[in-house]
Amino acid sequence: MKVVAITGSAQGIGRGIAFRFAEAGYAVSLADADQDAGSEALANVEKRGAKGLFMKTDVASEDQVRRWIDLTVDKLGCPDVLVNNAGMLRNGPFLDLPAADFDRVIAVNLRGTFLCAQHTARRMVERGRGGSIVNIASTRAFMSEPGTEAYTASKGGIVALTHGMAISLGPHAIRVNRISPGWIETRDWQYSPRAETPVHSERDRLQHPVGRVGTPEDVAEACLFLAEHAGFMTGQNITLDGGMSVKMI
Repeated sequence: MKVVAITGSAQGIGRGIAFRFAEAGYAVSLADADQDAGSEALANVEKRGAKGLFMKTDVASEDQVRRWIDLTVDKLGCPDVLVNNAGMLRNGPFLDLPAADFDRVIAVNLRGTFLCAQHTARRMVERGRGGSIVNIASTRAFMSEPGTEAYTASKGGIVALTHGMAISLGPHAIRVNRISPGWIETRDWQYSPRAETPVHSERDRLQHPVGRVGTPEDVAEACLFLAEHAGFMTGQNITLDGGMSVKMI
């Protein structure tokens, strides 16, 4: 049985990725900072017939990342796939943004991606069978709105980190790619007491050439493609935004 390890997997995009890999027959290791949401997500993974585990994890902490990967290897086996999805926002006016807020976003989004990839890749190298790492970046790495500097910088770092790791890990048969989502609707993919039914206007839909807003299932399918059907791809980016970024405004 193949094993996938997914960060930020209790809610939103990460939850969608976890459920899709469970349906594809993977054992699923979930890491998230929200204990209640993580326990609920694990129960739903197991309802899909998959083995799984959840560990409350701050991906900015190397000790916690190490313990999560060690637990994954011990209980499920070495990951065949790692999806670095954990991320956070602390947006605000650039002139007033506290340095501590900037540092925390970089720590979770970028440092966390590095730590999880490093500790997982070490295990993949020890096993000697290669693997696939998928980093979740964002179209915000390439375009911005006001007050998003910390998030934008963290996602831009993931863009560069991805191609760097692809070169370093290529000799070990580990492929590293990234997905840059645009507008992905996640309100209905939250911990059940917080979930909401989203409503989109016609204007919302028409911003996207495909005629709709994205879903976690869209990102999950791209992750599964990179894991299983993209053996000649590494260091690459999939822009997953319904065509929004190529539409002239």
